[in-house]
Amino acid sequence: MNKKRMHFELSERKFLLRLVDLIVVLGSLYLMTAVFHFPYFEFSKDTFYRPIVFSIYLLLLGGVFEMYSLQVAGNPFQILKSILLTTSATVLLYLLTPFLSPQLPKSRLQLLVFYGTIFFALYLWRIVYVKFLASNRFVQNVILICDKGQLEQLVIDLEEADPYYRIIGYVNSDKENKEEIAYKLKKEIPVDQLTKFVSKFGVSEIVVASQKTDGITTELYQQLLHLLESGKSIREYVHVYENKTQRIPVHQIAEDFYRFFPFSRSNQNKLYLYQVRFFELLFSITGILIGAIMVPFLVVANRFWNRGPLFYTQERVGKDGALFKIYKFRSMVENAEANGAVFSKIGDTRVTPFGKFLRKTRIDEIPQFLNILKGDMGVIGPRPERPMFVEEISAIMPFYETRHIIKPGLTGWAQVNYNYGESIEESLVKLQYDLYYIKHRSVFIDISIVFKTISTVIFYRGQ
Repeated sequence: MNKKRMHFELSERKFLLRLVDLIVVLGSLYLMTAVFHFPYFEFSKDTFYRPIVFSIYLLLLGGVFEMYSLQVAGNPFQILKSILLTTSATVLLYLLTPFLSPQLPKSRLQLLVFYGTIFFALYLWRIVYVKFLASNRFVQNVILICDKGQLEQLVIDLEEADPYYRIIGYVNSDKENKEEIAYKLKKEIPVDQLTKFVSKFGVSEIVVASQKTDGITTELYQQLLHLLESGKSIREYVHVYENKTQRIPVHQIAEDFYRFFPFSRSNQNKLYLYQVRFFELLFSITGILIGAIMVPFLVVANRFWNRGPLFYTQERVGKDGALFKIYKFRSMVENAEANGAVFSKIGDTRVTPFGKFLRKTRIDEIPQFLNILKGDMGVIGPRPERPMFVEEISAIMPFYETRHIIKPGLTGWAQVNYNYGESIEESLVKLQYDLYYIKHRSVFIDISIVFKTISTVIFYRGQ
């Protein structure tokens, strides 16, 4: 195996995709203008702002249509779909932007050339990415230092998050555990062989995940210090997990949770909070107006396919644990909880056919703009949960109620990154995303959630 490997972190891959997208598209359009005298997209001092406007459209719409999702970027079929949608939307928006784009060309051929140049430049570059940059030659070899009993879950979590992050061995830090483990896919490395193993297999990073301080012996510490001095990266598991998955590993830090969880300054930043509230009011008024326009059509559809009241209210837990009534368009049969409250799940027989449409399109949540206007909810935040489920989950994970330090939201980091919570276990996974948002809350992550939510609606992925 090669001792030196080039590896791109997840954030570096996403940055690379965006950067090269702009280079290949603008470069191709420049060549079309200079070599083939294509007059539509001219580069000049007087129109310097046009490539900037075009670039902004391309990056924003590329985010909406998931061009910068690494799962999509590594799949040839999904690449084709996302590039087709992004190119079409970008060209249409650019053509129809007054003053910022050139006048519509007289020849339809010019439009076709403009569209084709953008599409093929993006598609050819993404094929190069799949063939070369998303291949095994860019895999990063990693060693774990962990308790033997932790190994399987740690490996699954990290390798699922980044398929190019390959754990090839581990050092057992729990010397008292002499039991054979069922998970034998990773090689156990004796402490005295660690340096030799790292050199032989081109290991570039060592991740320390041990929860037992006495497991880091003097001999192991000396070897780690030597590896660090030789240029190897040594990182703590919690930070690696958070970076790779964009979640907080609550299952790993347990009672030491607050030591690893510095709350985002944005949670107390008055300017940020005032800005957020301004946009919440703007969004809520717009949403209520859209809902008012839709209500007559929904009343008719509900009369035929949903039979019963159009609106539905339910008690939820809000900021600081305060209870409030959430408003929704009803998507289930009447008396859906006659046998008691249970988690909704995919394929739930209580959901009506029309209700399924409302959920998939997120139309059922439009009445919640009233909650946002009242201040019970925000546009972005953890989804509000029902009191009985909060009590049940809090009994298993005492710091679950930490998510209530900010207002619940219409959409959130967990909603755009994970499927619908159908059980206590899945609610705990969503909690990891919610805590990540609370920890890193900022304008940037808010914008990211908005675009991912738009993608969810466009691709009909609501639950």
